Amino acid sequence: MIGSAPRIAARNVASINKQQKRRIVQWLTDYPDRVNEIKKIQNAGGTCQGEANPTWLKQDGDMLTAGVGLAIVGFGAVNCAVAHYRLATGTGKMD
Repeated sequence: MIGSAPRIAARNVASINKQQKRRIVQWLTDYPDRVNEIKKIQNAGGTCQGEANPTWLKQDGDMLTAGVGLAIVGFGAVNCAVAHYRLATGTGKMD
């Protein structure tokens, strides 16, 4: 038992030195927390305001994101309507 103590201690020191350095995980763990800052923005003026002040349009860049999403959905809806019309009337066929 006494003779194995230095060997165990050396093994423990060696295993500590060989531990994997997790740079990305460490960076994510140490990343500054902005939850309270965003929570203040979201809760400004109350949270139950309906259409007057929706929470999904309160942060910076929310209008741009909503506009891009609306444009994509609108483009798809127009294309869908055109396709239904062409299928119903038999126009726009590739010969």
